[in-house]
Amino acid sequence: MRLFSLFITFVITQVVIAQYRSQVWCPDNGDGTYKNPVLYADYSDPDVCVVGEDYYLTASSFNCIPGLPILHSRDLVNWEIIGYALQEQKPKELFDRPQHGKGVWAPAIRYHNDSLFIYWGDPDLGIFMVKAKDPAGEWSNPVCVISGKGMIDPCPLWDDDGHCYLVNGWANSRCGFNSVLSVRELSADGTHAISQPRIVFDGGQENHTSEGPKFYKRDGYYWIMNPAGGVEMGWQLAMRSKSPYGPYEWKRVMWQGKTDINGPHQGAWVHTAQGEDWFLHFNDKGAYGRVVYLQPIDWSSGWPMMGNHGEPYTKYCKPLTVNHEPITNPRESDEFNDGLGLQWQWHANYHQFYGQPTADGYYRLYTIEHPKDFKSLWEVPNMLLQKPTAPRFTATAKVRFASKEEGQYGGIVMMGRDYSALVILRQGDAFLLQRHTTMGADEGETETQQTLTTLQPTDCDTIPYSPAIYLDLYLRMAVKDGMCTYSYSLDGKRFKPAGEPFKMREGKWIGAKFGFLAECKSLKSSRGWLDIDWIRITK
Repeated sequence: MRLFSLFITFVITQVVIAQYRSQVWCPDNGDGTYKNPVLYADYSDPDVCVVGEDYYLTASSFNCIPGLPILHSRDLVNWEIIGYALQEQKPKELFDRPQHGKGVWAPAIRYHNDSLFIYWGDPDLGIFMVKAKDPAGEWSNPVCVISGKGMIDPCPLWDDDGHCYLVNGWANSRCGFNSVLSVRELSADGTHAISQPRIVFDGGQENHTSEGPKFYKRDGYYWIMNPAGGVEMGWQLAMRSKSPYGPYEWKRVMWQGKTDINGPHQGAWVHTAQGEDWFLHFNDKGAYGRVVYLQPIDWSSGWPMMGNHGEPYTKYCKPLTVNHEPITNPRESDEFNDGLGLQWQWHANYHQFYGQPTADGYYRLYTIEHPKDFKSLWEVPNMLLQKPTAPRFTATAKVRFASKEEGQYGGIVMMGRDYSALVILRQGDAFLLQRHTTMGADEGETETQQTLTTLQPTDCDTIPYSPAIYLDLYLRMAVKDGMCTYSYSLDGKRFKPAGEPFKMREGKWIGAKFGFLAECKSLKSSRGWLDIDWIRITK
């Protein structure tokens, strides 16, 4: 336990040093209250565990890498990204290419025997687990706990007598049925199943689409908390039994009611060191993804009624803490002076050819050649992307594009099932400023390109064996309530519009994501690159 406490002290020190306050979304009102959502970002299917007075959150990451984000908080309101539990998905030959909507579904994070464990379901491969002593450090290689298709949303429970149980849901798209929850016993170390599954709950018509279960124990009862009714219009259930295998009695404990918070959905019950009970859940915001809300829990009826007698709050008093915790938010801006910030992910396993930090404070993205049958960026693994963290924000980036040959291009993108990018493409000895857009990229539609203007290089190399031309430019996207407007500048002061506004659209099980790309139509000689000096997120 002492070793783990030392790790925790180290983590907290790093979090305090790295405090970042967002200009565009801060849930802490500064007066002892908070506003929802506490994370206005796509942390789908959030789960949280408690270690003393520290809280650790993870969420679904699907095909995005690094995966299984780890966020830390001391008050459930102020959160900071401290790392990732999954650096690569296997099998490599599959996940080295974008596998939209596959991969890591609905993880559960638990603290047991001085270690943190995360379980998740890959609907095509099985249930996996990783563990770590230091939540901000290196996690173990994934262990396949149960192989097979269709199992999703697993959650372990280590009982008082040392037995370990696992509850999970089922994906109809993989196994042909859903709305039921199953429990089986695992080995004491949680690495493999030692019994066959047993259905403990069938939602039927009344609680259709029962999924996302979380397993707990309180006052002699086994509790399963899970959503039902679907993501957009569903509700939250709590069920209890004297046996892990049921039968379970159930009660609806949160629903939309008269609020505008539709489908208050899957999440995590947290019992704090101060004796309070809270629930973090997601709410589907369309193109912004599934954002995270915090609700108080009232147990006075014997059931965990969430929010205001079952209806979610938009504002409430913050959880009690020993100390006044500083305001901090997940990072959005990045100066790239210390490598790559923790907010960034790729759409597939990272390869060193995609990009690397430089010694002089840039992040360099290399142009990657398209496949011969290229249709759209939906097929591209090397985009450097992050989640939107507010309904309204402006992202401005200072970049230098270096082109070694015709057809190389780079720029910024708002990526989803539909996407639009503002790019610089080399043509001859000049650059074209273009908008590249695809509507229905997930359905195989082909990208369209619109040329806006021609820009002359700001520098060039005349080395005979490797000539290059360069362009220094400021690129900007302004996001407001789901619409994205692009502009550019040569001096960082006067910005010119760059094409029509674009309506954001979510990806496959994830929200839209924005960031950078560097591509080329074919690789004939040397790669070009996009040097990103900084990106700043402002109002």
